[in-house]
Amino acid sequence: MNDLTTQFNGQPSTQQQGGVLAQASASREMEEVKGAIFLAKQFPRNYFESKKRILDACKRPSLAASSMYSYPRGGTKVTGPSIRLAEVLAQNWGNLSYGIKELEQRNGESVAMAYCWDLETNVRQEKVFTVKHSIGTRNGLKPLTDPRDIYERVASDGARRLRACILGVIPGDVVEMAVKECEKTLSGQNAGPLKDRITQALKMFKEKYKVTQEMVEAKFGYNISSFTEIDLVELGNIFNSLKDGMSKVEDWFTKEDAKNQKSDLAAEFEKGVTGVAETLTQSE
Repeated sequence: MNDLTTQFNGQPSTQQQGGVLAQASASREMEEVKGAIFLAKQFPRNYFESKKRILDACKRPSLAASSMYSYPRGGTKVTGPSIRLAEVLAQNWGNLSYGIKELEQRNGESVAMAYCWDLETNVRQEKVFTVKHSIGTRNGLKPLTDPRDIYERVASDGARRLRACILGVIPGDVVEMAVKECEKTLSGQNAGPLKDRITQALKMFKEKYKVTQEMVEAKFGYNISSFTEIDLVELGNIFNSLKDGMSKVEDWFTKEDAKNQKSDLAAEFEKGVTGVAETLTQSE
């Protein structure tokens, strides 16, 4: 009995073990940070090469198409670089540590932090925010219990904070340079005839957000046969805004107006994408 007591007393308690593990984890994280800073100092970014990589990335049509978001506010339109463009900027600028961390979960909500840290200059941006484990529906708030749903909710809310952190660290002139290069890529893009790309855009709005051709025409104020490259770019910005959660369908499109301004092409659109393409060809 005495031997067992001595052996038990000689072992650390569960609380002590937890403290040791936490201390070891903190020490390991500190060493990783020191290593990252050391490498950043040993291999500083080449500004010329960083800008060149960013410009090359912005020449990709797929990135340029998702590089901007826009949403209405107070009767005006607010636009800016999307999270996709911000991520590409961070990847190619180099020596940045950025991401989203969930700090804790409690009482049906998560406390998370988005951050971006320039390891060379020690400039850091971070935003701590709270995310409720619920999602808005037509019937009110719906609680989220599945860990995957909670993770996606935190990631979605964190993306906008992460974008702000990245854009707060990377110089503004570099961001403007990337935006202009994306605009040049869009204006000179030859991915196919304009009417085909408009048809594809209408199809995506219809399938993902139930936005019809009539609603798009009501928003722009004219028939899609009169659309130009600029209109298609603006339509893409609206789609990115909806996809990133920066705005809602109701902010852009009104069903009642669409019914009052129903065009001759509406019937063709309802029959299928082919009908729209044929009508556009005839209008030309």
